[in-house]
Amino acid sequence: MKGAEKGMQRRFGIMGGTFDPVHLGHLRAAEEASYLLDLDRVLFVPSADPPHKPGCELLAYEHRLSILQLSISKNPRFGISEIERRFAGKSYTVNSLRGLHEEFPGSELYFLMGLDAFLEIDTWYKFTELFHLARIVILRRPGFGEADVEDFLTRRISADFKRDPENGSFIHPVMYTVYYLRNTRLDISSTRIRKLAAQGRSIRYLVPPEAEGYINGRELYRGGGRN
Repeated sequence: MKGAEKGMQRRFGIMGGTFDPVHLGHLRAAEEASYLLDLDRVLFVPSADPPHKPGCELLAYEHRLSILQLSISKNPRFGISEIERRFAGKSYTVNSLRGLHEEFPGSELYFLMGLDAFLEIDTWYKFTELFHLARIVILRRPGFGEADVEDFLTRRISADFKRDPENGSFIHPVMYTVYYLRNTRLDISSTRIRKLAAQGRSIRYLVPPEAEGYINGRELYRGGGRN
């Protein structure tokens, strides 16, 4: 990204994950968040060595990156940061957010994550620092609701979080605001896509056509393994 472009774009959505593979649920959530929060850009951050999936065999980073690049290429608001590949060792979110602040000084960061993942954030490395580095944006997931967010925030993060009934956010006197988005819930998972691909079955309408062509053309995930 050019220096002049950096100076113009001040509100960044950050969506991290293994993206093994990225699917329409990821993309739709990022699209809705970009408009609901008036974000200048959403950066997808593929994890290089995820600490919460020890021993998990991932598709090679280059394949996951290529699928992601193809999937977002037609959306001018979407971009990719390879910041986690530049770090040695585990891909900790706190390090990525620190690095993005250095890369885009003065910008506001909005970290997008599913509600299921958010309810485990207290197991993440230096998790309280995340609430001082970015505005956490929680995306709806089947089986969970806003009451779960409020209960978790006040019990596990800080009792000083207060719900703002007007916009579904949670305000804190020191930490950044936490947002709960009523985004469209698409029950699509990367796990399901991998299983279908492994069986040679269709993954159409679960991933973008460009991703489908890349995965099928290279017979990725076939036989249940990674390539």
